[in-house]
Amino acid sequence: MADAPLTSRGIRLLRADNPGPKTLDGTNSWLLADGDAVWVVDPGPDLDEHLDALAAAVAEGGGLAGVVLTHRHGDHADGVAGLLHRTGPAPVASKAGWLPADAPGGATAVAVSEGDRIGPFAVVETPGHASDHVVFLAGDAAFVGDTVLGTGSVLLVPHAGALQGYLTALRGLRARDLALLLPGHGPLVEDPAAKLDEYVAHRLDREARLVVALDGGLRTVDELLDRVWDDAPGILRLAAAVTLQAHLDKLADEGRLPDGVERQRFGDFDGL
Repeated sequence: MADAPLTSRGIRLLRADNPGPKTLDGTNSWLLADGDAVWVVDPGPDLDEHLDALAAAVAEGGGLAGVVLTHRHGDHADGVAGLLHRTGPAPVASKAGWLPADAPGGATAVAVSEGDRIGPFAVVETPGHASDHVVFLAGDAAFVGDTVLGTGSVLLVPHAGALQGYLTALRGLRARDLALLLPGHGPLVEDPAAKLDEYVAHRLDREARLVVALDGGLRTVDELLDRVWDDAPGILRLAAAVTLQAHLDKLADEGRLPDGVERQRFGDFDGL
């Protein structure tokens, strides 16, 4: 990974050692220098070696200004308390205004939403992968969490308006003058416009293929997955099934879902 686009913006990447089919090479934790202190974007999983490295990098940068969470999935947020116990208490910002029960005294939860600013960041809501997902903008760099991955596509977790909200968010990011996307997994993206166009086109293509399958009479989850998500490896079939439901919800909201389609519900799915 080229360091120049990062160092020139005061950004540093530390990747957790939690590789897998859903996390790619591991969860990316990003650090952003802000004056004489450092902000951490997504402390990642609760892994001692990773949190020790984060705390050391924070100390090198002058101390912890705060933590911002793109969303609360465990591979991004489980390390919050462990980091704060190593660095000392600090504000923790998320859409949910969440703070882990075992956070040290003095730590504070900050709820953020569309258009808010916290420290050097502007907040953009990006539902789709999670109902509480937000992106943090710092100049022309966007810390996108699991809205966009460095490689591959993301899982969409069904919630009200998930897929339409996701498409709207992708198009909104595309309209901004961005130079870097800093994802929660995979390499940084140095051509945001092309990546965001690719993501929108991918979702629309998947929807078009789904509509053709439904028009052809397919109705069960397995039939639809076999036809429309035929490129998904077996280990990601559950993730594909969850994303399928978000697509079906959008068609239902638009009055385009035929009768008799099998629907599944996954509750609060803690996915990628």
